[in-house]
Amino acid sequence: MNCKLIIVILLFLNFNANAQITESQLDQLAEKTLKTFNVPGIAVAIVKDGKVVLAKGYGVKSNLTNEKVDANTLFGIASNSKAFTTAALAMLVDEGKLKWDDKVTQYIPEFKMYKDYVTHEFTIRDLLTHRSGLGLGAGDLMIWPDGSDFKPKDIIQNLQYLKPVSAFRTKYDYDNLLYIVAGEVIQKISGETWCDFIETHIMKPLEMNDSAASFVRLKDTSNVVAPHVPTNGKLKIISRYKNQSFDAAAGIYSSVNDLSKWMIMQLQNGKYGSQKQSKLFSEKQQNEMWQLQTIIPATTKLPYNTHFYGYGLGWFLSDVKGYKQVTHTGGLEGIVTQTTLFPELNLGIVVLTNQQSGAAFTAITNTIKDSYLKIPYKDYVEFYEKSEKDHISEAGKKIDEVWATVFKNQKDKVKIDLKKYEGFYVDNWFGKIEILKKNEKLYFKSIRSPRLVGEVFFYKDNTFTLKWDNRSFNADAFLFFELDEKGKSDTLKMKPISELTDFSYDFQDLNFVRDRE
Repeated sequence: MNCKLIIVILLFLNFNANAQITESQLDQLAEKTLKTFNVPGIAVAIVKDGKVVLAKGYGVKSNLTNEKVDANTLFGIASNSKAFTTAALAMLVDEGKLKWDDKVTQYIPEFKMYKDYVTHEFTIRDLLTHRSGLGLGAGDLMIWPDGSDFKPKDIIQNLQYLKPVSAFRTKYDYDNLLYIVAGEVIQKISGETWCDFIETHIMKPLEMNDSAASFVRLKDTSNVVAPHVPTNGKLKIISRYKNQSFDAAAGIYSSVNDLSKWMIMQLQNGKYGSQKQSKLFSEKQQNEMWQLQTIIPATTKLPYNTHFYGYGLGWFLSDVKGYKQVTHTGGLEGIVTQTTLFPELNLGIVVLTNQQSGAAFTAITNTIKDSYLKIPYKDYVEFYEKSEKDHISEAGKKIDEVWATVFKNQKDKVKIDLKKYEGFYVDNWFGKIEILKKNEKLYFKSIRSPRLVGEVFFYKDNTFTLKWDNRSFNADAFLFFELDEKGKSDTLKMKPISELTDFSYDFQDLNFVRDRE
């Protein structure tokens, strides 16, 4: 019997010795997860029956400083911020200042979608439920990877140019931009910025004293993780995402200690305090946020026997082993996180990491929740390691084939008239980019999103590949040029080369036309 098999058997026996996971078992799990998925640091908290069972850090905040993660270490929780936005709106509903089904134009008259009917019918609820008809991550390039030149007013202005891919309210497609609009609604109604409202009316009452609604608002940055991204085979610390336009969708920085207070309040239907004497929002609004609004197709399979899956208001909802599961994940470059609640079990789990492997937080969350659901132990670390490797390997083959063609063209010294592709091109929501020739090479340069710069290579016909200078993006793209009757490029479209590219690089939504001014 080999050593690996012996370890798995011992872990199985150890995990099944108790109904719930113990601290020593979680320590083993976390250390194995750090090593397997090359994650520098992880923080975990479990709350049960209104109390913190465990809140602990593992690994390091930065692979350069090697400072230890603890329960107060701050991580960007990214899209877990969306539940704070819906909680803020729920509070305003309780105060009678708005209704979930109020029209957005009642508060933001300039709000406009691609179709007039959708504009007129669009409600606050629609902002939060990913059923707008827009495609996955549509328009995210206005905020990703930096979007430093796009403000909320620009995003609201440009929504009208994003073409729908499905009929209004018929299909789930995850969206970020409409949560930014929701943040603007909060400001219009309350007179406070989204950040001020979240910190004053949610974080302060819950005594989330180390947290902030945005990285730039942290009072103390001495205990914050660095974001890490696998780049060219090595783990690299990258520049931190700080664009405040994205805050209402993904801005919050928090710790597992602070998020424990948030989870306990959620599990107490909005109540908090030692005797549950205070309330953020009513049970009625809690139920509203935790009701299915948008259906997502579900596949029934072991061990969770999930039959129904969908999105509420700021939360994913499903049935898991007969219990309601309320959950959300979050991802920024180099930081990914997950919050999971089981209201009927009065159980909450949060896992924060400073590397972008979703497999890491999923393995930990699933192991913890299985122990409370009394599901036999499964080595999720091993399972997701294999699944991740297989997925990356398959995608890698396709990427390698593309670049092999590019390198062959270079080796064969294929002659291309680069001049006919040079020039400025304009997309009606993303703005202007330039294809410029320099030293007999082509380059791509975005004017409004300055980090999007890279070299362009001939692939075949009028198709090129774009290799970003910033290799941590992992988002190289195809460029498809169409020529006019004079043989000069007239339009330009794009799409990611790899299926592993983050959906917020929504190159496929761009339609560039040559700027002839």
